[in-house]
Amino acid sequence: MMPINPSLIDDFHRDGYVMLPEAITTDQLNRLTAILDGWVEESRAHNAPYGETIDKRPRFDIQPDTHSPETPALRRVASPVEISEDYWDVAKNNAALDLTAAIFSPNIKFYASKINLKLPGSKTQVKYHQDFPFDPHTNMDMMTVLIFLDDVTLENGPLQLVPGSHKGPLYSLWQDGRFTGAVAEDVEKTAKDISVPCVGRAGDACLMHSCVLHGSSANLTQDPRRLFILTYVAEDAQAVTANPIPNIYDGEVVRGNATGRVRAIPYEMELPEYPKTASFFGQQEGQSVMA
Repeated sequence: MMPINPSLIDDFHRDGYVMLPEAITTDQLNRLTAILDGWVEESRAHNAPYGETIDKRPRFDIQPDTHSPETPALRRVASPVEISEDYWDVAKNNAALDLTAAIFSPNIKFYASKINLKLPGSKTQVKYHQDFPFDPHTNMDMMTVLIFLDDVTLENGPLQLVPGSHKGPLYSLWQDGRFTGAVAEDVEKTAKDISVPCVGRAGDACLMHSCVLHGSSANLTQDPRRLFILTYVAEDAQAVTANPIPNIYDGEVVRGNATGRVRAIPYEMELPEYPKTASFFGQQEGQSVMA
């Protein structure tokens, strides 16, 4: 474990996020991207979401309308740690996890993983939301770690987030009686005006508090923008609802020790709707049936 710069912890508590250069090694990066390249090639042979997670939803999600054998638009791989030892190894061994333990607690457990892709021509966008309302726990010490598998620039659809929004309200993801997985239009408009982009080199990571308001636009370049996204929680945080990305490693302690304790804080929010589609993209697009 590398020494932790205290200023990174201070920056995180102030802004709700922090950038960490070289969160994974070059060897780890090369192994992850090689495996992902293979999954992208495999997706060319499919015209709908495919594969299967432990809750029987598709593991590999593709962008409707733009995916084709010539222009693959794989946009999500759910729980890659279940089908790749290399991805699980990185989930347990990276500098962002060390920083997460320094920020929240020495005792950290794994919760979920996914890969979000914005391939050239895919037009994939993410509407503004907070992660915590998808994954409510008894306390809010929940970290979303986005490991950059490619250089992330201002042009290829970087994460856009609102600094300090982790200290504000939990916004509803229900609109007009339907779970949309996105905040109301007026909230998104305000958020876009004050958002900042998270850009960096392949191998860097953005550590984001689960209550930070964020979204992202489409990739406008001919270069891919792919993120390996990990969710870690304090060991004493217990889930309130079922994990929307269920996996065999949910709850495994990856730093520190299991205490057998639970810590709860007061808050109120609407419970999320468990996704019926391959990923939350379907919820944001208004789909209500299995994709």
